[in-house]
Amino acid sequence: MKNVLYIGNVLSDSGKTVTTIETLSINLKEFCTIKLASNKTNKLLRLLDMLKLIWVNKTNTDYVLIDTYSTTNFYYAFIISQVCRVFRLDYIPILHGGNLEKRLKNSGYLSHLIFSYAHKLVTPSLFLKEIFNNYGYDNILYIPNNLLIENYEFKDREITDIELLWVRSFASIYNPVLAIMVMEGLHEKGLEARLTMIGPEKDGSLAMTKTLAKEKHLNVNFTGKLSKKEWVEISKKHNIFINTTNFDNLPVSVIEAMALGLPVVSTNVGGLSYLINHNEEGLLVPPNNVDAMVSAIMRLKEDNNLRKKIVINARNKSEQFDWEVVKPLWQSLLS
Repeated sequence: MKNVLYIGNVLSDSGKTVTTIETLSINLKEFCTIKLASNKTNKLLRLLDMLKLIWVNKTNTDYVLIDTYSTTNFYYAFIISQVCRVFRLDYIPILHGGNLEKRLKNSGYLSHLIFSYAHKLVTPSLFLKEIFNNYGYDNILYIPNNLLIENYEFKDREITDIELLWVRSFASIYNPVLAIMVMEGLHEKGLEARLTMIGPEKDGSLAMTKTLAKEKHLNVNFTGKLSKKEWVEISKKHNIFINTTNFDNLPVSVIEAMALGLPVVSTNVGGLSYLINHNEEGLLVPPNNVDAMVSAIMRLKEDNNLRKKIVINARNKSEQFDWEVVKPLWQSLLS
């Protein structure tokens, strides 16, 4: 078995959203020995913990996986990648940031130092693969995010009253306020609608969204962070999934909604159009457009044939992300 270090944010025990490092690492243990860093909440201590893991294991490591995002965590990827170069370790950035193109534009030299010397780049999104190809990075492999499809029971649900579900961290880039404005738009059209928003606070957006919902006297249930099992259970009482983000890559929560039989209405940003064919596997609308999202929700309520077609196609698409389908790609890379 290959020895693999996986560098990223292991912070779910501290109230943060579960990220790829915590789910993918479990699956990779089927054919690799995996060590993770870091679960430290303090950013400096987290970096030191990551560096310590590499130092201690530098002589017996085959690959280093590095979760790579577009915000401040980009600098973790930069530092770790350069340390790997010093120790002649094969490192593999896994590209998650939906806004990584901005890094390629504005941090071109740092990007070159990270990506040009990597053993391989991995992206879960054909959207990001195309962007990196356009910037001259050809050493890139598409391996999609995955789920265990057996954990997602498909449920066909007709829409009478509108029961909206939103699942994400409360961060401004995910635009949770749009969900509140959509609720207001539905009520203005005389429609009964309820909304459940699931996810932890990240940058103050949760407090802002709660305040707005209260000011507008809207029926919104804020659950905070829930486990996967808990929110999947709650999803059974809902009939439309909305994704309001301004930037995105390949959100696992959207794939999960597709697997569960929830028709998805999403902003058409980042990698969403590579995941969802409009009118076939979901409905895509322009970002930050209340009227467009309200209209799409109304279409699903009024056209049951469209809804049925979408949820069946979406379930079929989600099955392409099952771990048993994706596993051979990782086995080939880490062999």
